[in-house]
Amino acid sequence: MASALTIIIADDHPLFRGALKQALTGMAGNPDIVEAGDFEAARKAAEACPDADLLLLDLAMPGVSGLSGLIALRAEFQSLPVVIVSASDDPATIRRALDLGASGFISKSASIDDIREGIGSVLSGNVYTPGGYVRAPEQDGEVADLIARLRTLTPQQSRVLAMLAEGLLNKQIAYELGVSEATIKAHVSAILLKLNVDSRTQAVIQLGKISAAQAAA
Repeated sequence: MASALTIIIADDHPLFRGALKQALTGMAGNPDIVEAGDFEAARKAAEACPDADLLLLDLAMPGVSGLSGLIALRAEFQSLPVVIVSASDDPATIRRALDLGASGFISKSASIDDIREGIGSVLSGNVYTPGGYVRAPEQDGEVADLIARLRTLTPQQSRVLAMLAEGLLNKQIAYELGVSEATIKAHVSAILLKLNVDSRTQAVIQLGKISAAQAAA
């Protein structure tokens, strides 16, 4: 007998989490649902459920700024597909989410049936986007260059960058990742080189530009 699916819902609005649960409950197999109301809870849920099949992530969550949360989760949980569920469903935001590793994008204005269709599509191994979405080239050259640079980071470097953005010191990052402080310094040096910046502060500012571009889109 096949084991039940496990799906993590990460959204800070209980009513919308309830709507997603309703959509999931009507799907075949009655998946196990784990709820998270902020980004740290989402990360802990993914950690506690290493065999989870899918994580549904709101872009506007307490504890994280926009697409930087997606970058952090994709770095730490590489085998866990992440689908963005957001009210910010303009083409630029969808494209940037997919470029940064999302397995799909579902609009918060979607119907229950469309939500089920999107989740089912991703669980089948496809990349899902809202109906009518047409992929177009990135219009902001600076953002396009930044995304390209972010994609050259290794998973561990992406995790370190996300932790820098949280304000953690090298010593704290080393403790969290179970490595030496010298290893973290080496990662930071590589991040600065790949992002073409001179300081960790500038690296964090660069990461923030992704969220700023999303907010302005």
